[in-house]
Amino acid sequence: MTAPLRSLNDGNSLPQLGLGTYQLNDGAGVAAMVGALESGYRLLDSAVNYGNEEAVGEALRRSGVDRSDVSVTTKVPGRDHGFDETLASISGSLDRLGLDWVDLHLIHWPNPSVDRYVDAWRAMIKAREHGMVRSIGVSNFTIAHLERLIDETGVVPAVNQVELHPYFPQGDQRAFHAEHGIATESWSPLARRTELLAEPVITEIADGHGRTPTQVVLRWHVQLGSIPIPKSADATRQRENLDVFGFTLAPDEVEAISGLERGRLWDGDPDTHEEM
Repeated sequence: MTAPLRSLNDGNSLPQLGLGTYQLNDGAGVAAMVGALESGYRLLDSAVNYGNEEAVGEALRRSGVDRSDVSVTTKVPGRDHGFDETLASISGSLDRLGLDWVDLHLIHWPNPSVDRYVDAWRAMIKAREHGMVRSIGVSNFTIAHLERLIDETGVVPAVNQVELHPYFPQGDQRAFHAEHGIATESWSPLARRTELLAEPVITEIADGHGRTPTQVVLRWHVQLGSIPIPKSADATRQRENLDVFGFTLAPDEVEAISGLERGRLWDGDPDTHEEM
């Protein structure tokens, strides 16, 4: 079982569901990622600040899955913003991953007080031209941040990865993405460490479809047009998370789940949160 592909605005594509790799480190993390790849995952989402790029590359090599069949994502940290710094960061990621190219490279946070994310974006454009990366995008960028990138460089990100779950559906942000052909990716798609999966509206819908609450929430993401990236080291849960393409939620079910909106759950406002 593999996820269907989603076309990007640059002619490339991504699977419609991926594996988050935060905290999947060392031998246990490698084993978990190998298992995921063997189960059908074809999108691995990493970052410099996750400290596991070496593990991601090792998992890909051990899995035996052809490199060209797997989309590998990593992210430029705030400390590497700037033109030369970002190019060096991308080169370092390739070295740690042991890969000739990265399928999707993102700016992890805009860090607006530093005000070097446009310079970082220009470097990513250059890296794409040189074949170091296939697609370039951003993470945690607001509409204003995106507008500035587009206005100053003329290059629209292929992806924006943002906090997105039923408690924070990001309707305005998703509408802007759709208008500009930017694919939305969802981090923390299951709103972990909350009561989301026990919400009656979700459990009732799950019962009606003979599915788990987790599968219903991930299917909600897919039907919104977003690419969820759930993290799990458990093989059974990994397979469950991927198995969301064989059923469809009714429009009123999607709307009911979106009605759980309450706002951002963590300290992740891109206008104020900064990560180096």
